[in-house]
Amino acid sequence: MSWATSEVVTVLTFLLPGLVGATIFYSLTSHPKPSEIERIIHALAFTITAQAIASVVFYFLDLGWEQTRWPEFEEVVIPFGIAVVLALVAVIATNHDFPHKILRQFGFTRETSYPSEWYSSFHRYNESYVVLHLKGDRRLYGWPQEWPSRPGQGHFIIAEGEWLVDNTSVHLEGVSIILIPGEEVEMVEFMDSASIEPTEE
Repeated sequence: MSWATSEVVTVLTFLLPGLVGATIFYSLTSHPKPSEIERIIHALAFTITAQAIASVVFYFLDLGWEQTRWPEFEEVVIPFGIAVVLALVAVIATNHDFPHKILRQFGFTRETSYPSEWYSSFHRYNESYVVLHLKGDRRLYGWPQEWPSRPGQGHFIIAEGEWLVDNTSVHLEGVSIILIPGEEVEMVEFMDSASIEPTEE
């Protein structure tokens, strides 16, 4: 039993950097969490990469500090720290479309690093006003302070809201923001404020 326990601890210690790295990545990006098997594969990828880099670090530690080696520090803390750094780099790269942007320039793909066209559009036009087409033929114009990462989920937080009636807008007096359920939104338009006619009195 003690042998089995020791083996489990060893395996968990080995996989810990990857598990933490994968957790950080999915916590700080809008990519949906994959299935359990895919999570394990991603954790293994983080682990293998972190362990490979750690091996290089260990090599230089042996060269420079051979007389003061700390096995526990090398085997646990260094791979853990490397995995955290790798995860944060992956988060920044994914949230700013760096990998696919480079690949698109060379014609390898037309895809983006974002989880969906919905997310990509809001990221690309994040300085635009929007018109939310709601159920019941209602339209709401305003500045999106926050929006859901996926359609039909979460809520929109709309500031400077105006209801659009025909070709005019009706300003909402005394309203700071409006919280709109994502499930109520059927379509989103991105537009400039100049596209809306003066407020109807």
